[in-house]
Amino acid sequence: MKRTRAESVGWIRLATIAAAAAIAVSACGSANTTTGSTSKQPPTASMKPPTSIGAGEGALNLIAWGGYVDSSWAAPFTQQTGCKINEKDAGSSDEMVSLMASGGGGQWDMVSASGDADLRLIYGGDVQPMNTDLIPDWANFQSQFKSPPFNTINGIHYGISLQWGPNTLLYNTMKFPTAPTTWGVIYDPQYKGLITIPDNPIQIADAALYLSKTKPSLGITDPYELTQPQFDAAVKLLTDQRPLVKAYWAAVADEETLFKSGDALVGAAWPIMTSDLKKAGAPTADTIPSEGATGWVDTWMLATKAPHPNCAYLWAKWVSTPQVQAEQAISYGETPVNSKACAEMEALAAGSCAAFHANALSSYFDTIKFWKTPIADCGNGSTNCKAYADWQTAWTAIKG
Repeated sequence: MKRTRAESVGWIRLATIAAAAAIAVSACGSANTTTGSTSKQPPTASMKPPTSIGAGEGALNLIAWGGYVDSSWAAPFTQQTGCKINEKDAGSSDEMVSLMASGGGGQWDMVSASGDADLRLIYGGDVQPMNTDLIPDWANFQSQFKSPPFNTINGIHYGISLQWGPNTLLYNTMKFPTAPTTWGVIYDPQYKGLITIPDNPIQIADAALYLSKTKPSLGITDPYELTQPQFDAAVKLLTDQRPLVKAYWAAVADEETLFKSGDALVGAAWPIMTSDLKKAGAPTADTIPSEGATGWVDTWMLATKAPHPNCAYLWAKWVSTPQVQAEQAISYGETPVNSKACAEMEALAAGSCAAFHANALSSYFDTIKFWKTPIADCGNGSTNCKAYADWQTAWTAIKG
């Protein structure tokens, strides 16, 4: 049975991520960087990707977020290529990393990893370089997703970007007739009991991004690379926020219910919530405040020991096309990376292109810092940044 968007998304993307403390390197640069870099080459950097796609092997084993291998686009793929898909729904980024251990174990071909897992897979040697020349529509990707620092290291591509989404500020338009211009509203005591935010340690990055603009003396330049004083400041902000929070949401439906009932009037969200709530008649809208926002991007990555590499490349090629990108975007409530998918989205659902920012100008991306796993390396030669294990521990304490 096909999952609904609310069933497929939410807790799976927010589920606990395993600590990345053992990783001693980091991708550097801002969200709009077009050439990833790092201080150390990954274990599989010397593997040479194929120069052509051979005949499909007849099978394809995928680890994916629930809903990413929908029959709407998976069935036609199998019909055209002969690659029969065996899919494993992953419950979390942690599970994806576990299943992909030892290069997929010779069982799995690809994984649809989010930015908070990519570096662990890359530096764990579990994924191999990919040849973007074999993906014709890669040329049509928005520039921000061709070589982002979370999946491209020293010019080597360890996957093909797929879909993305910003973390927006959702608000009740009756309570806020004018859109809030700052994330400060979710830290403001006057809105006590009316605020909701995601139940996710990565929320520390959102606090850090806010502080980077409101307290420049902290010197925060990357919300995922935090020194102890910077980290402590973000944790304090979230600790002080705790009494103001009505609920920490773990699934799309959770936050939508809070806004429909009026129990929450402002909070951190995704565009899908705004779309769903407007369809339901709830007086809501979203915005990217002046401080900017965090966001996520998913990447199809090829296992180091993939048993069906030709089918894997055929799949990456297939899901990168405008039509399939649009189908997945509408089905899942996210945004395609292919710039030509906008027209296809409009044909499927009028207004969806703008609603999910698929036609966003380049300047829009300057406001978004996309997820990457926090690790000890600060990207400047020092290793005094807080690793994700510290983020997990702090988040547990913040929520009490």
